[in-house]
Amino acid sequence: MATTTDTRELDTRGLNCPLPILKAKKALAEMNSGDLLRVVSTDPGSVRDFQAFARQTGNDLIAQTTQGNEFVHTLRRR
Repeated sequence: MATTTDTRELDTRGLNCPLPILKAKKALAEMNSGDLLRVVSTDPGSVRDFQAFARQTGNDLIAQTTQGNEFVHTLRRR
């Protein structure tokens, strides 16, 4: 039986630390294990913040990219 993975996108543009992390934490709590959360942020500090968040929570940070002045973080729910 194949399992499906849902992907959810969270727009945190214009929000500064700690709001992108807090919104991501809330979104992840509502998701199933293995689901993906894509967070778009304009806070340059979010790169470092999401790395620490993933280490502390056990969620996998599977990608971080920069697109212009936006930072995109993709996490897999533990």
